[in-house]
Amino acid sequence: MLPRHAISDEDFERIKGLLPGKAGDPGVTARDDRLFIDAVLGIAKTSAAWRDLPERFGNGNSVWKRSLQPPGARGPLGEDLPAPAGPRPGVAHPRPHRRPRPPARRRRRKKVDGSGGQEAEALGRSRGGFSTKVHVVVSGLGLPVPFLVTPGQHADVSYSEAPLAAAAPEGTKGEGVIADKGYDSKAVVAVVESMGAGAVIPTQKSRKGQRVIDAERYKGRNLVGRFWSQARQSRRVATRYEKTARNYLAFVHVASIMILLR
Repeated sequence: MLPRHAISDEDFERIKGLLPGKAGDPGVTARDDRLFIDAVLGIAKTSAAWRDLPERFGNGNSVWKRSLQPPGARGPLGEDLPAPAGPRPGVAHPRPHRRPRPPARRRRRKKVDGSGGQEAEALGRSRGGFSTKVHVVVSGLGLPVPFLVTPGQHADVSYSEAPLAAAAPEGTKGEGVIADKGYDSKAVVAVVESMGAGAVIPTQKSRKGQRVIDAERYKGRNLVGRFWSQARQSRRVATRYEKTARNYLAFVHVASIMILLR
């Protein structure tokens, strides 16, 4: 019997040729790709800390660096971390566990040109705290095509064109695009129609002109909900633990790959 969360033999055979670190690839040759995949799947499913990986997977920090961190780089986050605090004569150590960390409410600094910061990492702020929104387009089979992460308080319709363009490159034609009222916009409908597809998007009640849609066809929107029902079985997708949008999106991709392999 396979260990829990481990990839099956059949699925691994389908993806092993796509993994970096093979003999002949630039850089270091991986020792055991199968063990690496099992480690990442275990973290994605359980949301455990990398340092809590069982010993059979090797050093947790090494697995983390291979999976998400660019080799030899700390990434932009490292530039924002304050210097470690240390004890002073006659003063207790500032943290009982002696592991200094940045304050929980510390804001990421923006660059000189105004870019960067929390919004660049898709960290939105609301009364409930931090939030991130994941936009996805699924095919008629309920399989994910493109993803986009944005701050949680931003409107869905503001980011609708990029996923549509990624799902249907120029020259591609589709039968229809089904979306909820959050994507009701003349601009979105125009983009859909330019693709040669029909916009099955209910009109918001506040609009004077109400668009007529096929109610039976609109039921197909449940494919998106069914996809997220499967993807959120990975705790690292259901709850964001990563500080960077890149790392969080990586776990969304991991969960999606396992759905595609089914």
